[in-house]
Amino acid sequence: MAAPVTRDQELELTIDSLAYGGNGVARLNGFVVFVRRGLPGDTVRARVTKVQRRHAEALATEVLHPGPQRVEAPCAHYPACGGCRFQDLAYDAQVESKAAQVADALRRIGGIAEPPLEPILPADDVFHYRNKLEYSFTQLEDGPALGLHKAGRWDEVLEIEKCWLTTDLGNGIRNAVREWARGDRLVGYSQEDQSGYLRHLVVREGRNTGQALVQLVTAPGEKFDTGGFVDVLRQFPEVRSIHWSENESPAEVTNLPTQLLWGEEAIEEELCGLRFRVRPNAFLQTNTAMAERLYGVAREFAALSGAETVYDLYCGIGTIGLVLAHDALTVWGIDVSEESIACALENADLNGIGNAAFFAANVGQSVAELHERAGDPDVVIVDPPRAGLAGKALKRLGEIGAPRIVYVSCNPTTLAGDIKRLSDDYGYTLLRAKPVDMFPHTPHVETVALLERDAR
Repeated sequence: MAAPVTRDQELELTIDSLAYGGNGVARLNGFVVFVRRGLPGDTVRARVTKVQRRHAEALATEVLHPGPQRVEAPCAHYPACGGCRFQDLAYDAQVESKAAQVADALRRIGGIAEPPLEPILPADDVFHYRNKLEYSFTQLEDGPALGLHKAGRWDEVLEIEKCWLTTDLGNGIRNAVREWARGDRLVGYSQEDQSGYLRHLVVREGRNTGQALVQLVTAPGEKFDTGGFVDVLRQFPEVRSIHWSENESPAEVTNLPTQLLWGEEAIEEELCGLRFRVRPNAFLQTNTAMAERLYGVAREFAALSGAETVYDLYCGIGTIGLVLAHDALTVWGIDVSEESIACALENADLNGIGNAAFFAANVGQSVAELHERAGDPDVVIVDPPRAGLAGKALKRLGEIGAPRIVYVSCNPTTLAGDIKRLSDDYGYTLLRAKPVDMFPHTPHVETVALLERDAR
């Protein structure tokens, strides 16, 4: 049967809920329409942008009657900026929606009729919480601009004066670098035709240590005064580490080899009473305060007694494994990033932890070798990327058959799919799941899940 709407058609719709990813869900005689910029309870005028057999997508062009959960967004750049999606949705409604999305994924994809879902842990601070932001340059008529991509646009950058996700320090560093670039008449990069020079600025903060790291990414060639750039940043006493990277490809990436221009190779952050060295490309949860809460949940779910062998897969700079090491016999960490593993090894030494070892390797390819070397794990911690456990990694994990898995997920849909496979193929049961809101005003939600293997 043909869809009851056509592209560019204007509709009047009432938004029922939020779908995973952040679009509003409306129904037209039972036909689902996903509405960007539509919030629960809103009645909107929307223009259809895409039609498929089972659903359509639309953009809200006018809010005819705002829903009861719609609030005034404080940021002057909202909603044009793509950094936030939900500043205009009351925070209680945000966390309620995220918890519902985790529950829906576990039921619909995971096949669990009654998911053992615990109440979501809301964020301590809903603004100024990010310890890392990546900004993009673009070229305007009066010089380079520096900011974030416009909502829904990969090729357009919005100049930012004050971002509500970072701190006064982060805003000050970004604005000072923009003024330096204009003063030196440098040219912002154009993603559309690959012209220009300045590409990205990355600012990382140790929120509990007061230290900051800055990385400038340019097109090839040293076309700027490195000393002048360093002098601008040294006006901020918190800046301890200044790096420069060259990106020779069209890809919009910052995870690149760096050249140290000034200061220390890394900064330090403090989490759960431990110190962690953070280099430019090392992975660290971007919300420091909620990372501590997240690791606390993982620690509770792991329920270590001091006698366990723990595998920490996708370990990053070793944060979770080192937090758990005090309560374990041994911890063995694997991550594909050599830079992250270098940090993990440094962090173990920095904190005087001698019962943790870390290795740079592909998890799927190396976990069987780790099993031969380290023996049977009692607990496996997994914290994979958004795509979840790669096929080989899940298969190897299932074959090892650890009694307990603590799965830290940043994507409820891949979490649910992985839980179903671990259940169907390897006899695991989901005992507990707790969502944690690390990223207010965005669609993203973390979940910590505890799985135990059936006795066979």
